[in-house]
Amino acid sequence: MTDDNHVILQNETTKTSCELPVLSGTIGPDVIDIRTLSQKTGMFTYDPGFTSTASCSSTITYIDGDQGVLLYRGYPIEQLAEKCDFLEVCYLLLKSELPTGREMQGFVKEVTYHTMVHDQLTNFYKGFRRDAHPMATIVAVVGALSAFYHHELDIRCPIDRNLSAIRLIAKMPTIVAMSHRYSTGMPFMYPQNRLGYVENFMHMMHATPCEDYVQNPVLVRAMDRIMILHADHEQNASTSTVRLAGSSGANPYACITSGIACLWGAAHGGANEAVLRMLEEIGDKSKIGEFIKRAKDKNDPFRLMGFGHRVYKNHDPRAKLMRNTCHEVLTELGLHDDPLFELALELERIALEDDYFIEKKLYPNVDFYSGIVMRALGIPTVMFTAIFAMARSVGWIAHWDEMISDKEQKIGRPRQLYKGPAKRDVIAISGR
Repeated sequence: MTDDNHVILQNETTKTSCELPVLSGTIGPDVIDIRTLSQKTGMFTYDPGFTSTASCSSTITYIDGDQGVLLYRGYPIEQLAEKCDFLEVCYLLLKSELPTGREMQGFVKEVTYHTMVHDQLTNFYKGFRRDAHPMATIVAVVGALSAFYHHELDIRCPIDRNLSAIRLIAKMPTIVAMSHRYSTGMPFMYPQNRLGYVENFMHMMHATPCEDYVQNPVLVRAMDRIMILHADHEQNASTSTVRLAGSSGANPYACITSGIACLWGAAHGGANEAVLRMLEEIGDKSKIGEFIKRAKDKNDPFRLMGFGHRVYKNHDPRAKLMRNTCHEVLTELGLHDDPLFELALELERIALEDDYFIEKKLYPNVDFYSGIVMRALGIPTVMFTAIFAMARSVGWIAHWDEMISDKEQKIGRPRQLYKGPAKRDVIAISGR
């Protein structure tokens, strides 16, 4: 039973009850405050995957999965992707408001002049095998940043926290591009202060010392939009990992590294890569029906990647934006007759007309299109998750900073439902 501000938890076995407060946010569902549950009842809650648990309060990002809504600091993702660039969104996530022209000018300058990495950091790459996965090198190099900036790691100091945030946002494109260049045997290309944030990244990824690299504004805008759409996504696995690591008082570079490692998991950051693998497995439009049938078969391990979403039970609001971007890029590059893209469009059409997918609301998500876009931009598949990490870094550092500033935050310590052996005595090895 409930009233306006609390719920009564009744235990039918012991005939006891417990009153728990109900907390309300600005929008979204109310939450039951169970912080005193163990003290009052001697019991814990059981919630594998934390799908019904609010681990913190936050003012950064809001998702309504049923309505297909994604807000950064209250602004719809659709408007941000159309009217802002990535650094504007970074400023918003870090500082709660969109910048004025003067604020943006200062922020861009601050980020631009922190894009270089310490020259000794480049030596780290030489310690890896040539064929090391880029995510392996990124995890190591980002974690090593704390060894270069150990004098500004006071997490209780707002100035140090802001400087760490700027450094991470500025240096991630340099580090990610270096990981790509190392894995392909190409020389490192250093950042150019005359270039914008995304232009700089694409220059460091694709340019050579032999000739000038000419930027295509359509492709730059496409990469910028990819980064905006992936900048934050509420309390997902990697963000929760960053918060959990940060709750111990770990430095920001270590915390962001924990998020990168979590994102590396195939179930989290590898979805767009999985879409391309699936399209290559299907191979031809004539085989789509066969694979649709397999996707419906509960006994078949095959999954139709890029459809549906754990959070969005309706349309993924990012998907339409990425679909439009996909068309813009392929039109610009003259790739609309690309077999993989034609296959994707036909798969999308058939799935959206199929009663099974309509009933289960399995609509294409952002990953269905983003992999096709990055492939068209000349990004190797092995780099997809690395670019995801680069974009998500601003969300991670914003959540980390918010958590450090939260007076209610404690070191994370989930409990468990123990099902192992009860207490038993040790028998000496001679008697076993």
